[in-house]
Parts: sequence; C-alpha cells; structure tokens
Amino acid sequence: MKSTALLLLLPSLALAHPDHGTKPGAEVETAVLTGNGAWQYEAVPHWGELPDGKNLGPTHGGVVIDEKTGLIYVSTDAPHGILVYKPDGKLKETIAPECQGFHAMAVREEKGKTVLYGAQLGGPKPLRVCKIDTNGKVLLEISQATAGEVQGGWKGLTAVTVGPKGEIFCSMGYGEQFIHKFDAEGKHIKSFGGKGNGDGQTSCSHGMALDTRFGEPRLLVCDRENRRLVHFDLEGNWIGVHATDLRRPCTISILGDACAVAELEARVTILDKNGKPAAFLGDNPDKSQWANFGVPLDQMKTGIFTAPHGLSFDKEGNLYVQDWNASGRVTKLKKR
Repeated sequence: MKSTALLLLLPSLALAHPDHGTKPGAEVETAVLTGNGAWQYEAVPHWGELPDGKNLGPTHGGVVIDEKTGLIYVSTDAPHGILVYKPDGKLKETIAPECQGFHAMAVREEKGKTVLYGAQLGGPKPLRVCKIDTNGKVLLEISQATAGEVQGGWKGLTAVTVGPKGEIFCSMGYGEQFIHKFDAEGKHIKSFGGKGNGDGQTSCSHGMALDTRFGEPRLLVCDRENRRLVHFDLEGNWIGVHATDLRRPCTISILGDACAVAELEARVTILDKNGKPAAFLGDNPDKSQWANFGVPLDQMKTGIFTAPHGLSFDKEGNLYVQDWNASGRVTKLKKR
C-alpha cells in the first residue's frame, strides 16, 4: 500500500518544488501544485502576508474557518493575538490580544452565532480554555481558578474541542496526557487517558477533533509521539487506533469522509475514512527543515512545509495550514 502510494505521488511531489532557478519564498509568483488523485492542490503564493512586510509573529497555534462568513482565524504567539483573514488572503483585522498563545482552536455555531474555543498555552493569561466571540470578547473561561484541580494538574494545555451538547474537552498534551471533560458551563465532569503507548494512553495528546463519521460522535486524538491517531468515545472509553506511521501528527481537520493531518515533520497527509493515506501534500525533502521552528522565511518554499502545526478545511475543500515558525507562516492550498 505504502510503496504504491509513493509511486503515485512522485510526479505530483515533483511539481511541488518551484523551479530551481527561481528565488525561494516570496519571489515565487505562480501557484505550485501538490497532492494527487482527488486531492490535488495549488499553493497560493503570498497568501496571508501582512502589509509592509511585517511578520505574522510566532505561529504555534491553530486555524479555524467561520463557514457563515468564510473568514479564517489564525492564532499566534504575538501580542496582536488572532489574525482574521478574508479568503483572498487579505488581513481583515486582529482580535483578542488577551488570547495571545492559543495553541489550538475549535469553531462552533451557538444560538445562531459563531464562537471560537481556544486552548491558551502561553501569553498574558496562560493555561486556560476560553470561549470567545468573533470580536474577541471572552464569554467563558475554564482554568484551575474556575474549575479547580484536575487529574495530572493544569500543565501543558494543547487542545480543545466541543461535543454535540456543548460539552468541552481539552488535553494536557505537554503535561500528563490526561483529557478533561467539562460541561458547557465549565464544570469539570471527568478525566481520562494518561501517559503511555498502550490502549487508552497517549504520548503527547497534542490535538483533537470531534469525529462524526462513524455514527455516534467520538473524539479523534493526535497521539503525536506515538505517531498515531486514536479514538475515544465521549465518555472517555477507549475505542482504538485509527491511523499509524504518521510523522508526529499535531492537528486534524475532517471534511466528509476525509481527514487532513498536520504532521510536524514537514508534511500534510489526507487520510480516508479507514485511516489509510490518500494523498501527501507539501512533503519536504530537506530533513534539516523538519520540525524546525527557526527556518527563515526566505528559505521556505511555496508549497513545501517545514512544520505543519495547525490546519483546517473550508467547506470547498481548500486547506489552510500553519507552520510552527518563529516568524510566522500560513499557507492556502486551493483545491483543484
């Protein structure tokens, strides 16, 4: 299966490299192709660049899409907080400086309005889950101060997602690997998981999403250092391993039966409903750039990733990918 997939990808990955006679990074003016089969994309040059050549600020966060407006929300570790883009890549505004350091985000419609959830790892008020409106106003905070102590402690918050009844899940992927469930008002219900590589355990429960592809909703969790995706039900019971042999999966986004995986080791993978690879996007042949926070922007090639950390499908199947990078980088992959 793997060797066949690689053979199929070789022509597409060749297209993913700009002509070697061009200068890297911002000098590329034409779209760069990547992917294969039903999952072919164009990497859009200059998408998301800020006016006057300003950096985005360190990107160690997430990307979510408001389907009602088409706006793209990109979290950063910079004092401006969250960048809000129009689909054409023009910056609309920045919001929520108080939410600087959202390591991951989720988006949901509640009572006819779009709200964002963030797992705040750094910034001025670290280690809390926040619900905010699209203007950046904090509507709910969950932290040790509001919810009390949790199993394993409030250490290393990395992920957040929301269940169908408004129940809130977060994980301590840089801590003791427990996943915590709260009700919609922020009251702690239970904790589950823990550190390891066996059933019901993770080693860096880095990202998660609500997975509705299998009937009863469940949690799909990025078990980063075990290089796999795993499923739990919404009561915290172990279901099983969904996908293996990934390159340190950080974040997932689901569209229909497909799942896009941001892999820290310089690739985005599209998985089918069975957890098998359907396409590889932006695979980087330079291993010195894999999971490298310090790659200068002028050494990054359009359509080639260094450290995918956050990503999201929009409803048309386009992908928006954030690299973990000191200067900040976000890429739009336009579905063909």
